[in-house]
Amino acid sequence: MSASRLSQNWQYSTIHNCACRVIEEQTLWGQTVCRVWLPNQDAVMRVPRSTLRPLNEALQPEIDGWRITYVAAASRVAEVLAGSGNAPDGHVLLAPIESSVIPLPHQIRALSRAMAGDRVRYLLADEVGLGKTIEAGLIMRELKLRGLVKRTLVIAPKGLVSQWVSEMRFHFGETFQLVLPEDIKTLKRIVPVTGPGNGEKGNHDPEALPANTWQMFSQVVVPMDSVKPLDKRRGWSAAQVSEHNRERFEDLISAGWDLVIVDEAHRLGGSTDQVARFKLGQGLSEAAPYLLLLSATPHQGKTDAFHRLVSLIDAQEFPDVSSVTRERVQPHVIRTEKRRAIDADGEPLFKPRRTQLGPVSWEERHRSQQLLYEAVTEYVREGYNQAMREKRSTIGFLMILMQRLVVSSTSAIRTTLERRLEALAAPQEQLTLFPLASEEEWADLDGQEQIDVLLRTRLKALKNERAEVKLLLEAAARCEQIGPDAKAEALLDWLYRLQSEESDPELKALVFTEFVPTQEMLRRFLTERGFSVVCLNGSMDMEERKRVQEAFAKDVRILISTD
Repeated sequence: MSASRLSQNWQYSTIHNCACRVIEEQTLWGQTVCRVWLPNQDAVMRVPRSTLRPLNEALQPEIDGWRITYVAAASRVAEVLAGSGNAPDGHVLLAPIESSVIPLPHQIRALSRAMAGDRVRYLLADEVGLGKTIEAGLIMRELKLRGLVKRTLVIAPKGLVSQWVSEMRFHFGETFQLVLPEDIKTLKRIVPVTGPGNGEKGNHDPEALPANTWQMFSQVVVPMDSVKPLDKRRGWSAAQVSEHNRERFEDLISAGWDLVIVDEAHRLGGSTDQVARFKLGQGLSEAAPYLLLLSATPHQGKTDAFHRLVSLIDAQEFPDVSSVTRERVQPHVIRTEKRRAIDADGEPLFKPRRTQLGPVSWEERHRSQQLLYEAVTEYVREGYNQAMREKRSTIGFLMILMQRLVVSSTSAIRTTLERRLEALAAPQEQLTLFPLASEEEWADLDGQEQIDVLLRTRLKALKNERAEVKLLLEAAARCEQIGPDAKAEALLDWLYRLQSEESDPELKALVFTEFVPTQEMLRRFLTERGFSVVCLNGSMDMEERKRVQEAFAKDVRILISTD
């Protein structure tokens, strides 16, 4: 007999259908036998060497560990289904068994870690595109299956609330009630009519609807800014502000939630501890025993804001900024980077990304576009300087957006100039100096939403602005008649070049642009040249978005998105 102790390496046991670590290898009478440790059973077994298979040797050791965690967790689920008594008590994961979604390894790991202790209060900080919503749904389902959660509140930016309702229904069979700002007053009127004592039944309470509006539904999704507390609002009395805060904030916080999930949670950090969103975060952190904060960019280079965010998870653990250290934060954060993400076969989940800047040059045929750009730039420069002198920062924002619009496309600046001219033609008493959005809300809007807010506000004109806008509008219209934008032609060249490089005439491409008029211009431009195109933007509901995504997944070659 001969024996040799190997460096501890991982193999796959075909007998036990799981990963194992080889502890020792022995040869007896010509047969090689290995002693192996099985992590899912926490047991050491003796198996023939011929029954072991190598794991993917191309993977890095750190990725091996993630794969092993996934395989071990999957083995535990299999043991439960088979009725085995070897699964560790108290840490069997049930959510992956009954959900329609097939979790990826890092999502299994996130669920396993979240459920490893009694205190389920975490910052889920996976990079963009790794499925934090799925992780939160798995954790919610696991808590529900264990009888720990009945009432769940989801807080998300207004552009994501419909997506949460859809994904919870599709992946987990969970029905969430979407409550928009305009719904709150309506629900408030319903409560006295169908409340206790009148014989009517509530839709979630077998006896009657409760006095607190937010207790009418056991699972709710609500936009973040519709429920934050207010200190004041222009034109409102103190009593109106107090009533608003009671209906939208105080009643929400006191509605008896078991689990609170906040998407894009970094927005709760705020610029100071006095801003409305941080006050909302403080209330939400105390509203339920279980808390999940979701953010791909929780730090954003702002230590104070990050401290405020993690203090929502555990105020005692993070009493001040100096308490925010890597060692103290790590137990409260679950994060996966794209470079470490793998699929169920252990292969990298994402292809390497190549970033390349594509310059766009004006040629002689683009002369009118160049002149338009220069004219708008001069209009912006003069308008911005005048706005700053007159302390009209909102007009300054409009000028900055005008510059971005003319860079985006002729169609984008032409459409906006038309709307601005319409506003300037309105009677002076209908014009205003004030914006419609708060500072916090403004920062969260994309370019298209910002320009929509400013143009709806009907801002008062600068000196000679109406005549200047008319001239610019005429120039933009002439540009569109002459020919396509230089950037659209450059995009077409890139698509043809990529088709050639990839040897794929049916190559699919995802194109991002900031403004809807540019999106529509590109759709027409590419469609006229034989490409099949679909568009995605913030004005679409979930059904429209689903149809677009399905079309792009099948035969459509180009998806143009503003999201």
